[in-house]
Amino acid sequence: MEDRLVIRRDDGPVTRLSLNDPDRANVLSSAMIEKLLRGVTEAGRDETVRVIVLDAAGRVFCAGHDLGELRSDDDQGRLLALFRRCGELMLAIEASPKPVIAKVAGAAVAAGCQIVASCDLAYADRGARFAVSGINLGLFCSTPSVALTRKVGRALAAEMLLTGRFIGAEEAAASGLINRVADAGDLEALVEESAAAIASKPPEAIALGKALFRSQLEMSKAAAYELAARRMVENLGFQSARSGIDAFLSKQREPARAAR
Repeated sequence: MEDRLVIRRDDGPVTRLSLNDPDRANVLSSAMIEKLLRGVTEAGRDETVRVIVLDAAGRVFCAGHDLGELRSDDDQGRLLALFRRCGELMLAIEASPKPVIAKVAGAAVAAGCQIVASCDLAYADRGARFAVSGINLGLFCSTPSVALTRKVGRALAAEMLLTGRFIGAEEAAASGLINRVADAGDLEALVEESAAAIASKPPEAIALGKALFRSQLEMSKAAAYELAARRMVENLGFQSARSGIDAFLSKQREPARAAR
């Protein structure tokens, strides 16, 4: 099973990475972290890939860390290494030049919710639920809080972290944790539509834009505008942008020529 913990499927420019441990609610074990990190990294480097979709087999998207694994090892050094590696996974999702879309069916709990919050876009079915509920077991979701507090408002993040409350898909969408909600039968079409729209755009502009979007959020407004200005100039040098703008200007001139 370990070799199949994450299944990659390529469909043209869209790559699917599916968590595949449904009998254990797709827990984020150390082995799962390694497989998913490798999958995201390899897809990010693959020039044929334009979009990465993360989904999961079974009825639960991801139940968080493997609690049995955490309790079986009291070595603080190894535990620290595990959580650091998980952080590397989340940062790899954010740093990938390819937009990463989470397709959520079922519950996304603790580190599972962290994955969703780390993705660029997320769509869920109406039955999906989200929580950082480690506090219910006496374990504050410290690492998931990093992604969550950067995705939703502070008030909701604090409430979820301190009470362990689950929120439904509609509330998750309203809070900004996910983008949109669909009926279970329509979720796949929604994800495919979004992935296709992104895949149709120039990949170099998408990669630049994603990196800019992530970076400027951590800056002062003045620094963000300075970085954005530099990226605009860089983007204008791309052949795809030059061609796109020239085509647009040419269409604008056509009515003027016809009117003469």
